[in-house]
Amino acid sequence: MKRIGVLTSGGDSPGMNAAVRAVVRKAIYQEVEVFGIYNGYSGLISGKIEKLELGSVGDIIHRGGTKLYTARCPEFKTIEGRKKGIAQLEKFGIEGLVVIGGDGSYMGAKKLTEMGFPCVGVPGTIDNDIPGTDFTIGFDTALNTVIDAIDKIRDTATSHERTYVVEVMGRHAGDIALWSGLAGGAESILIPEADYDMGDIVSKLKRGHDRGKKHSIIIVAEGVGSGVDIGEKIERATGLETRVSVLGYIQRGGTPTAADRVLASRLGAYAVELLLEGKGGRCVGIQSNELVNHDILEILDQKHSVDQNMYKLSQELSI
Repeated sequence: MKRIGVLTSGGDSPGMNAAVRAVVRKAIYQEVEVFGIYNGYSGLISGKIEKLELGSVGDIIHRGGTKLYTARCPEFKTIEGRKKGIAQLEKFGIEGLVVIGGDGSYMGAKKLTEMGFPCVGVPGTIDNDIPGTDFTIGFDTALNTVIDAIDKIRDTATSHERTYVVEVMGRHAGDIALWSGLAGGAESILIPEADYDMGDIVSKLKRGHDRGKKHSIIIVAEGVGSGVDIGEKIERATGLETRVSVLGYIQRGGTPTAADRVLASRLGAYAVELLLEGKGGRCVGIQSNELVNHDILEILDQKHSVDQNMYKLSQELSI
């Protein structure tokens, strides 16, 4: 391979820029030309493609978001849309593609691979919901953003002797809620992968209040339900003054942590290595701190799951 492309797709995540930088510089080190595709699969179809040099990715490793931008693209879900994308790749002489994103981005890479165009997926999503890797790019940064918010909210909760419900991202995955709740000392953590009993939550809050506890923090993943609705139920059931904070898109942005920068650099470079070895239709990840790759078709058939032992631990420590 003498020319490869790189794009970011789906929701942005801190560390995507570090991954793009790694792809570009690893490829150039191997004397391979790199082309950046702007605005994800939408830009692929419309031909928003340009050659990237070493300087093109200078001064971006510490920046959140993605230099290549990202966009949703319903047209790419059609066979006609994908044919347009491949035609653009062929027009620029691009022989392989690195796709940085989540499960939707992986699906696009899978479809291109099935049509004979080799792709390698790099897991970039704050939700940490891609099977085949212990961590995804952006998760650690989002986690630290949430923990910082929890610490600040706890100061206010203590001062006013209130219960706070904090809603975090995680439509189908509870990793952000679970990890931030455990690290932030939350009294209860509600995640999509586990049933919860409002009666148990209320009883725990009342027990804490009876022994002199002045404040409590409840973490709710958005996939469980509205934090506002849950907060209202808690206040009605306990009589304790309750406030709700929905963190929203603040979790997506910000300077990537050192862990995310290193992870992105390792995975981006590894993706290039696989393409140059002629291995398309793969996705990269990290397991037990070792770089791994999997068949992208098999990964998409798997279902993400949280660490149930960690969830059990969070319940034991919040008695």
